[in-house]
This record gives sequence, C-alpha cells and structure tokens, in this order.
Amino acid sequence: MSAAGEFDLIRRYFHRPQLQSATPMALGPGDDCALLDVPSGQQLAISADTLVAGVHFLPEMPAAHIAQRCLCANLSDLAAMGAKPAWFTLCLTLPANDETFLQGFSDGLAQVAQRYGISLAGGDTTRGPLSISIQVIGWVPQGHALQRNGAQIGDDIYVSGYLGDAAGGLACLQENVTDTGYLAQRFYAPTPRLELGQWLQDKATAAIDISDGLLQDVGHILQQSRLGASLDVTQLPISQTLATQVPLAEQERLALAGGEDFELCFTMPQSWRAQVQDYSKQQQLPLTRIGQVEALSGLRLWRDGQAEVLPENLGWQHF
Repeated sequence: MSAAGEFDLIRRYFHRPQLQSATPMALGPGDDCALLDVPSGQQLAISADTLVAGVHFLPEMPAAHIAQRCLCANLSDLAAMGAKPAWFTLCLTLPANDETFLQGFSDGLAQVAQRYGISLAGGDTTRGPLSISIQVIGWVPQGHALQRNGAQIGDDIYVSGYLGDAAGGLACLQENVTDTGYLAQRFYAPTPRLELGQWLQDKATAAIDISDGLLQDVGHILQQSRLGASLDVTQLPISQTLATQVPLAEQERLALAGGEDFELCFTMPQSWRAQVQDYSKQQQLPLTRIGQVEALSGLRLWRDGQAEVLPENLGWQHF
C-alpha cells in the first residue's frame, strides 16, 4: 500500500465526524500523536486487543459486523474496570485496499463509537493478512477502579445477561455468515456492560468480563484473590432462544466454557442482594447469583446438592 494510498484511505474512511465527536481531544488524528486531556481526579484505564481473521471472527462476515465485534469486545474491558469510555486507536491490517470492505467497516465502527461515546484518536493501516488491533482508553475516579483481586469469603458471585449465546451465535454464523438472528447478533454485536460497571464501583469486591469462558474467567478472580468458590450449574442464566435451539447439556457447556459473551462476572457482599435485585429490575438487565466465594481454594460445581466434575475444557486458550 503506497503512502499516498494509505493517507487517502485514512482520510476517506476514518477522518469522519461520527468517529471523532463523542469525546473531545486537544489534538485529534492527523499529527504524529493525539493530545488528550484527562479530567482532574481521574485515572486512565487502557486496554488493547488484537483480533485476527479466522481466530476471533469469521473473515467472510460483513465488514460492519467485524467492526462492531472488534470495538465492542474492547469496550467490555473498560466495563470490567468500571471505566467510562473516552478514546480508542485502531491499527488495521488489510490484504488489499477494498473500498466496499472499508466503507462497511467504517460504518460499523462509527455506529458503535456513537452509541458508546468514544472517539477515534488515531492509528495506522498496513498491508497483510486481515487483523484489527484496537486500544481503548477511558477514565475512572482515582482509586475506584474495579479489579480482580478483591473477592472476599462469603461474597456472592453474579453474572450479567445470559451466557452461551455468543458461542451459539458463532455456530449459527458458521452455517450462514450473513445470519442476523438473535444468537448471531450476540456474537458480532455484544453489549459491553459499561453502565453496570460504573454502578458497581465501591460495591463489587472484584469483577471481570467473560471473554474466555465463565469457568476460566471466574478462575482469574479466584487466583488473584487467593480464594475458591462453588457454582450452582442450575442457576446459569440461559436465554430462551438458546434453550429452544440446543439440548440442555450443550446449553450448559456453552454457558460454562463457550466464552465471547462479554458479560460481567462480579463478586458482592451478601448485604448488597436487595440493591442488586433493584438495579436489575430498573435496568431490565438480568443479574443472576450463581455461586459463592469460599476459603477452600479451587472451583467446584454443584447440581441439586451433588458435586459435578469440572469439564476438561474450561474456556478459550490462545496457545
């Protein structure tokens, strides 16, 4: 890709008002660096992910859906810290300068950026196998970020939304890459729980977003908190759509280890149960208590008072 071609590509598809209007910048894209002003009393929260065609998304998916998935997945990391989105950077590697792909990708990116109030601060484009690297930047009040290491013995374990839908949606897309049904949408357009994350500040003792599978991600909280937990598989929140399309055993497998749901898993003192229920009703967002933090290390599954064997596959592994 020539320098002239690259700069024209950036100007045409990524210097759009819809991508820069959400959060102001002292200096936006076009210079060697963007200049960003951080509000007083706030800490920056920064996360980055690389998403590769054939690994994190189907390369045949519509470009707008690829963009939606990539940015929403990154925004979920801000939600897990209780942070407010502000800016993001984009590094886009393309096999060719494909105008149809770029227009769709830009449109999908702008839709998500406007919905969640985040501005594109800069990035890069280059030629190669299709991959997208996004860095998200937000802020959170000094000393109030949610972390993984604060769970306490006796805390309740909650999850937001429904589990297993994204893995079910991937299966639908593998059969029909243009599928736009409920399950497919849960894969390519997950909902980063940003408002929930901010509400959980100073309430939750630990939090994580469910990207690699519930069992694996709960394990990260327990490892960093140096505790254990028991989960009740009968309490897993399963959507009606998933329940009608796959057998019970498969529903549970997808919910426990399917990953990619980008819901929040968090621990709360039992004294917050009534407030959690009230918030859930007010926001019309399921918040389901699925287990409890315990002193005994390790993760245990229970069904109707009987111990269950942990599945061999606890979640996604990159290597």
